[in-house]
Amino acid sequence: MASAREHDLKLHLDGHEVVVTHPSKLLIPSANVRKLDLVNYCVAVAPGALRGAGGRPCVLVRYPDGIDGEFFFQKRAPAKRPPWLEVASIRFPSGRSADEIVPRRAADLAWMANLACLEWHPHPVRADDLDHPDELRVDLDPVPGIEWPQIRQVARVVHQALSEFGITGWPKTSGSRGLHVLVRIQRRWGFDQVRRAALALARDVEQRAPGLATSAWWKEQRQGVFVDYNQNAKDRTVASAYSVRPRPDARVSTPVTWPELDDCDPADFTLWTVPRRYQTVGDPHAVIDAHAHTIEPLLELSARHEADGHGDAPWPPHYRKQAGEPRRAPPKARKRA
Repeated sequence: MASAREHDLKLHLDGHEVVVTHPSKLLIPSANVRKLDLVNYCVAVAPGALRGAGGRPCVLVRYPDGIDGEFFFQKRAPAKRPPWLEVASIRFPSGRSADEIVPRRAADLAWMANLACLEWHPHPVRADDLDHPDELRVDLDPVPGIEWPQIRQVARVVHQALSEFGITGWPKTSGSRGLHVLVRIQRRWGFDQVRRAALALARDVEQRAPGLATSAWWKEQRQGVFVDYNQNAKDRTVASAYSVRPRPDARVSTPVTWPELDDCDPADFTLWTVPRRYQTVGDPHAVIDAHAHTIEPLLELSARHEADGHGDAPWPPHYRKQAGEPRRAPPKARKRA
């Protein structure tokens, strides 16, 4: 464990000096992950990590006392930061705003790691256009008791549905219990339209896999794997590719191929194993940016759903009431009323 007299380390990356303070401080004791190990990991996978989070405003999830201590989400970039670090001003649904960090290089990731930042949560927009997402996110979130085989089964249904709409999906483990499928999209639509497209896809997956997948927002109505369409609402973020999650084994949110999904185990992907994997097989999402799709087929599906009486679905708490949104109350509360 780091001592009070431990010397800081100075790294030279991308023409910048990054200081690592207390490099031996344990962040994940059960996996023997020190702060310096996290910094070295970020540098080793930087090209892939920047493919997921680079050029995007990011929320930092920091664990200053390790994963056994308190953690916090940091939206506002620290006042004391290097002059070469880029920020972008994000406006939230509440009307407030914050300057968030926009990583561009390995040095940026290393600097974030020195803040004991394990996870990067990028917004689905680029810093040069904060109003038009270039990524639709399919978040597969299992209800308690659902294990990896069923999550993988639902992911296959997502893959089939997207393929039929002419859309390429890119899977990655969440690093926790679920799985994400990322879709690069053209920067033509606002957040509300992208969310509506994600809702249409979630309902379609639910129809294809009844009992296995659900689009129900209220937990008391869910069965199986929840296809969380609301992760596409403005200001919602998910852990980015190659983020380290606060798990005892230092598990990583890791891009995989569709064939690989059949056999992989999320527990295989950790801070210690992923750099070697990256050197051996590269980044499975290496060409994701070459496949930017239209979401018109999903918006057309949404229009058909609405014509059949299935309009908008509940939004997350703290968002303003939306036109056409059903009453924002759990079914039990509505029944009591």
